[in-house]
Amino acid sequence: MSSQSDTKVSPGDFFGLLEKSGYRWHAKIDPSQTHNGFTVTHGTTVLAFHFKDGVIVAGDRRATAGNSIMYEECDKVIPIDDYTLMAIAGVPATAFEMARVLTHNFEYYRRSQMQTMSVEGKIRALSKLLKENVGMAVQGLGVVSPIFATYDLKFKKAAIHFYDMLGADFKISTHTATGSGSPTIRGILEHEDIWGEKPLAERSEKDAVTLAIRLLYTAAVFDSATGKARPEDDIFPTVALVTEVGYRFLSDQELAGLCQTSLKRGH
Repeated sequence: MSSQSDTKVSPGDFFGLLEKSGYRWHAKIDPSQTHNGFTVTHGTTVLAFHFKDGVIVAGDRRATAGNSIMYEECDKVIPIDDYTLMAIAGVPATAFEMARVLTHNFEYYRRSQMQTMSVEGKIRALSKLLKENVGMAVQGLGVVSPIFATYDLKFKKAAIHFYDMLGADFKISTHTATGSGSPTIRGILEHEDIWGEKPLAERSEKDAVTLAIRLLYTAAVFDSATGKARPEDDIFPTVALVTEVGYRFLSDQELAGLCQTSLKRGH
């Protein structure tokens, strides 16, 4: 009779290797179902792309648990330091805790070393947190799919990084999106970058913000988990910019005017 250690694991089967090494998790929780009155809340759609002055990061405001709408004013774009934003799709509780840890670590480094952490160090810091979260993620309790946007003061340029569940990071040269509404957004961004009036990286701030608002609205048409802008209820998407002067969130007053003009048919 063969022992567990004799069980063969196919090449590249990471989770099979973990089980063979003795790691165990409870049965995965399906976030679309209720378990003894417990539901897992998820944030949905966020995006980022390069524009002329830096990076724009945006997200809808809806949080869901299965078929239920839990909250319509969830902020999914989180400041980490003066030049860094993290946009999250997935479980907000886990993502917000990661953001708090990163903020503390970056500030501690700045004060103790008398300089800001390098962009490479920031990228690795989030990667480490995601790796440490694998156990929760495979149970369905803590899946986080983040976009990391920062401005590198040393090289005078903005950067976007996307991460998978295991913490591998991918540098994005043009655009990215994640969450349930992301397939629609990625397709439109690719079309706009190749065949639009200008490549995304050459567009002005106003054009970039207009596009972001329209992208999230379009995603909401096809994906019920993505919340639409509702100016009549003072609910707008979150839109932020990362440039050489740091990050800036657009105010509700700015977004109200932009939504009014951006979402008109024929404009």
